[in-house]
Amino acid sequence: MAAGAMGKAYDATWGRFFAAYYDRALKASEENGLGDMRRALLADARGRVVEIGAGTGTNLDLYGAEVEDLTLIEPDPHMGARLRDRLAARTHAVPARLVAASAETIPFDDDTFDTAVATLVLCTVPDPVAAITELARVVRPGGHLLFIEHVRSDDPKTARWQDRLEKPWRFLADGCHCNRDTEANLSASAFQVESIDHGALPKSMPIVRPLILGSAHLPP
Repeated sequence: MAAGAMGKAYDATWGRFFAAYYDRALKASEENGLGDMRRALLADARGRVVEIGAGTGTNLDLYGAEVEDLTLIEPDPHMGARLRDRLAARTHAVPARLVAASAETIPFDDDTFDTAVATLVLCTVPDPVAAITELARVVRPGGHLLFIEHVRSDDPKTARWQDRLEKPWRFLADGCHCNRDTEANLSASAFQVESIDHGALPKSMPIVRPLILGSAHLPP
């Protein structure tokens, strides 16, 4: 087998394992506060909603009655398979659909959605600036972005460890960049940050513990 083919086979095997393990890996975090953070954040979702990097569908049943329809963007086929099973089993009234696409190329027209959601995904997308720009394109003027993201630490010592361990962590965590300055990327985008809380990802390693949670909007 050629080296390239071996690499692709290995990536596919690891991707399948990571998708199978993902919910269990976050279980302690979810039970110790992350789930409550998600629920409080998504209570503000309104109208037509797009969620990027929907993964296995952790947020799926947290959307309320103010959501008219839900579009779930997920490029990974292994995550998507688990999300598809979750969609088939749900009894929730909000219409939802899975779209296999990247966050950098969302296949919808400008001004399509009222709310965008990004939870623990902007650390992973290959081009986070392009992804945020794309969200600004598909969200209507006056619409909102709701986010929970682990980010680069404000503490210099922790930030140095994030830089040192970024490559091995990216390999183990299927593309996650633990040192990504997502707050700066949001502040430099077309979105205007309305509220942002700095906290910690519960029950997690120090390099992924620094967390931001908040909302931003597009000017009308």
